[in-house]
Order: sequence, then C-alpha cells, then structure tokens
Amino acid sequence: MKKQKKIFIYIFFSLAISFPLNAQWILHTVGDGNNKKASVSENIGLAKITISYDRPGVKGREGKIWGTDVAHYGFKDLGFGTSSMCPWRAGANENTTISLSENVKIEGKELAAGTYGFFIMLGETDDTLIFSKRNDAWGSFYYNPAEDALRVVIKHQALPTSVEWLKFDFINQTENSSTVALMWEKRMFPFKVEADIHKLQFDSFTNELKTTPGFNWLGYVQAARYCIDNNMELEQGLKWADQAINERFVGQKNFQTLSTKANVLAKMGRNAEAEKLMAEALPMGNVTNLHQYGRFLIGSKKAKEALAVYQLNYKNNPDVYTTNVGLMRGYSANGDYKKAMTYADKAIKQAPDSGTKEYVEGLRKKLAQGSDIN
Repeated sequence: MKKQKKIFIYIFFSLAISFPLNAQWILHTVGDGNNKKASVSENIGLAKITISYDRPGVKGREGKIWGTDVAHYGFKDLGFGTSSMCPWRAGANENTTISLSENVKIEGKELAAGTYGFFIMLGETDDTLIFSKRNDAWGSFYYNPAEDALRVVIKHQALPTSVEWLKFDFINQTENSSTVALMWEKRMFPFKVEADIHKLQFDSFTNELKTTPGFNWLGYVQAARYCIDNNMELEQGLKWADQAINERFVGQKNFQTLSTKANVLAKMGRNAEAEKLMAEALPMGNVTNLHQYGRFLIGSKKAKEALAVYQLNYKNNPDVYTTNVGLMRGYSANGDYKKAMTYADKAIKQAPDSGTKEYVEGLRKKLAQGSDIN
C-alpha cells in the first residue's frame, strides 16, 4: 500500500507540473509568430473609421510574399476550417476588422455603419476588397461569400522601400474623405472612404436637439448657423432660428437669436425681413456682438453696411481697442485707407499685449501701401 501511495503522489505531482505547460493556449498571449497587434482610427466629419489588425513581419521574405503561401492570389483551400475558398486575411491571426460609426462610401459604393471582417482577394494587378458581415472569425478559414456586405476592386501600387511590419494608414485626407492604405513589403493597397459630412452633422443636430441640448436656445442658434454657413437645409434652419427666439419654450430675444434668424432670411433672399429683424437686434448687441457682425458683413461683401455697424459700435463704446479696430477694418473695406490708419494708430496704443500690437502694426503697414486689410 505504501508503495502504491508513493506512485499515486508521484503521478499527481507530475500532472500538476506538466498540465499548465500543455494548456497555455487557454490564456491570452502574444499572437502566433510574434505578430504585433495594432489599431488605427480617423474621423471624417462625425464618421469614425477604426481598423484593428495583427501585423505580420516580412522577416527576410522580400520578393517572396505576394502570390505565395504567405499571401496567396485568388481564393485557396487552406486545409482548415469550413471554407475551401479562402481569400488573404489582410493581416495575421484573427480577422482584420474595419468599424464604421456612420454610413460611408468605399470607392464610391455605399457601406452601412457597422464592424466588418476585412479580406483581400489578391491578384497580379487588380485586387478585390471584401467587407464581410462576419467579423469575429480566425483568419479566413471560415470565410463565406454569402456573408459579404461589399466587394470593390482596386489596383495595388508599388512602394519604393520595403515596409517591415504590415500597417494601415490614412493618407490623402480631404474635408469629406480619406484614403485607407494597407502597406506591407513593397506593396500598397489604397481605397477611398467618403462621408457625407454635412448630412451627418445635420442629422446629429436633429437628434441632439431632442435631448438635453434642446433645452437651451444656444443649441438652436448653433444648428441654424451651420445651415447658414453651409447654405443647406435653410427651411429647417429657419425653424431652428424661430425656436431659439420663441420665449414660450426655451427661446430668448437677444442679438444672437435675432441676428441668426436675420441671416437665414438673407440667405433665402428675404432681404426686407432680414433688415427689419437686424434693426431690432442691433440695439441689443454688446461690443463683441457688433464687432463680429461687422466682420460677417465684410465677409459677405457688404462693406457699407459693415461700416455702419462699426460706427454704431463706436458710438456706443467710443475710443476703445475693439471699436477702433472695427473702424479701421470698416474704412479699409470701403477704400478709405487714410481714415483707416487714423483708427489703426489709436488701436496700436490700446493693444492689450505685444503680440496684438505687432499684428495691428502689420495691418497698418498694409494700409500705408494702399492694400485692404480684410
């Protein structure tokens, strides 16, 4: 019995020591092959694009990546999983995924908000990008074309130098688009992502104003001004401007709300109504309100109207830095550079700091040369 007990204890401790070594696959570790995990994100307006992926290394395989077992062309049976038609996984280990917070266009084709598994059917010159509704698989072993959300065809490009670790980057950014580029070894796979930034912003305002921001007139002013600045949805912009004024709810009659509505009306060509509303708004404006409105008028090519606003501001707040700068700009916009320099000299003496003083001195030099400063 004692001998059997000793044998049992020996076997027990042997298993206790060896079992964790055989079960390491259960625990979270670095990916196979020491590949690096990474993610990269960028916003196009309110649309956020996030790519999560594993980064294989070239590891001395220059010239032996594309069209080989490392990154095969076309579809291939990889001998594992449920798919006999596997595309390249566009990375290593688990699915490379692309998450979209909003609807976008990929190479001109619509793709709804969501998270997608990302694959590439590689070719000699053309490649097919595959966005799959299945985003949680391992590699492409379980790829099913029935789960495709979108396919687009692109042409890959040659890189002048080798990229050791596969990476995604955002390049060629514009206001409403960015190009996503997968780069590895000496090859780049670029595809353009576009978002309707103004529609997304408009829809966001519409939704937000049904929540807490809708209980403050400032939210309605902000939304209406976006419509003005982008010359879009002016009918809704006018409704928002009215809500900002409506005192039965959260609105207020003040310079900002009245001038906002006036600006919407002017954008719609209803100038007589706009002028009447501005006449009501101007006496409510403080020195900053009037100064900014003057700048707006100059930007709208209404130099005479801007000068009248600057003169009113000076009458209400005589001989202070802001109103002297205003008249400097107002007279400059109307071509009276000599008078503009008179107010520039006053503003230089009243400048609040050295940086501001240098800035106004620079503007005065332009006036002396007969150039408009606006």
